[in-house]
Amino acid sequence: MSVAGLRRAARESVSGLPREFWWLWTSTLVNRLGGFVATFMALYLTIDRGYSASYAGLVAALHGLGGVVSSLGAGVMTDRLGRRPTLLVAQASTALSVALLGFVRDPVAIAAVAFLVGMASNASRPAVQAMMADIVRPEDRIRAFSLNYWAINLGFAISSMAAGFIAEVSYLAGFLIEAGMTMACAVLIFVKLPESRPDRTPGKGGAAGVPAASEPAVSLVTVLRDGRYMSVVGLSFLVAVIFQQAYVGLPVAMGEAGFTPADYGMAIAVNGVLIVVLQIPVTRFIEHRDPRLLLVASSLLAGYGFGLTAFAGSVGVFALTVCVWTLAEIVNAPVQTGLVVRLSPAHGRGRYQGMYTMSWAVAALVAPLMSGLVIDRWGSEWLWGVCAVVGTVAAVGYWALMRNLPQEEKATSEAPAVPAAPEVPEVTAVPEPRESAKADIGTA
Repeated sequence: MSVAGLRRAARESVSGLPREFWWLWTSTLVNRLGGFVATFMALYLTIDRGYSASYAGLVAALHGLGGVVSSLGAGVMTDRLGRRPTLLVAQASTALSVALLGFVRDPVAIAAVAFLVGMASNASRPAVQAMMADIVRPEDRIRAFSLNYWAINLGFAISSMAAGFIAEVSYLAGFLIEAGMTMACAVLIFVKLPESRPDRTPGKGGAAGVPAASEPAVSLVTVLRDGRYMSVVGLSFLVAVIFQQAYVGLPVAMGEAGFTPADYGMAIAVNGVLIVVLQIPVTRFIEHRDPRLLLVASSLLAGYGFGLTAFAGSVGVFALTVCVWTLAEIVNAPVQTGLVVRLSPAHGRGRYQGMYTMSWAVAALVAPLMSGLVIDRWGSEWLWGVCAVVGTVAAVGYWALMRNLPQEEKATSEAPAVPAAPEVPEVTAVPEPRESAKADIGTA
């Protein structure tokens, strides 16, 4: 592709999105630039503090349990109180609890504070996803979700490489840096992001032009009774269990094999770098393709990508296995997130997103327990074999489920139903919003 073609593709990838989206995108980037704790918690506990892999798995599981507890509550808060207040409470609480985690030394206290960190950090996810769905038109959502995921992984790639070396000097510095960056994210949300919750007053439209007042009330019971949606949540859980091994099973296995935190940091950073490089072009390639095939293929790549880790014996080979399951992540993330939005009513997005977020939180609870137990009793090779089996089961499930999906909603207005926001900073270099030329997509 020529330079002019690359420039045109880049413009088409970022144009037509509202300024509110770019402030939300910027807050995501700031937050992920300081994301050290979740990545290096297992190494901190096993290498720096001297605890067993089982204890590290227990702490990570409690972190996940905190996310399970907060997911549904945060979803209800997102619908009732609004997206912006939920984000502010979640980010401020995360900053305080992460800073505290760096100072506690008692094993019981570490476990308790890890639980609080899991609660606080997970509470922002339903609000972020619901706000993004509110302010972006349906036909633009796959680009929006992909760009947001790109920001997550740009920050992750930078923070992973930096944190590997920070950890060798001081783990406490990593905790404090993450706390500071998270608080900066809260300040950015407070100053720049308006509320986006759809108005349910009679006569006024909801998000994407859907008249929210005409839609039936949504409760958690409504979500639980939605069979197709809960099936998606269950399959999401299986895929999440696989991806969680990148932050629990993989660092423990590498540590037991004699690799250093810096080695793990370099290997896992490949994940973020590849997503930064490939997320946008891959999204342009897949956005009009069959979502069932995409979800099946991504599940198989995830399972067998981690399965190949059983044969890794050097940092280079570990990095190659990361490349395989990273491709699965690049495809799965926007397709799965868009599918969740597609199956959610506009005025119930918080609750639906909360249930979806809970699937990842439960996975964050189950995956550490599973990986710690399997590695301690049978060795890491068995863990990677289980990942391959789980990926196959998820692929079969998606193939059976993804039939007769409802048609994607279409926007009836050109502008999102949110107040005007200040000009976006120059670093984003985003053109003024224009009419999108993209057609409706198979899954957002």
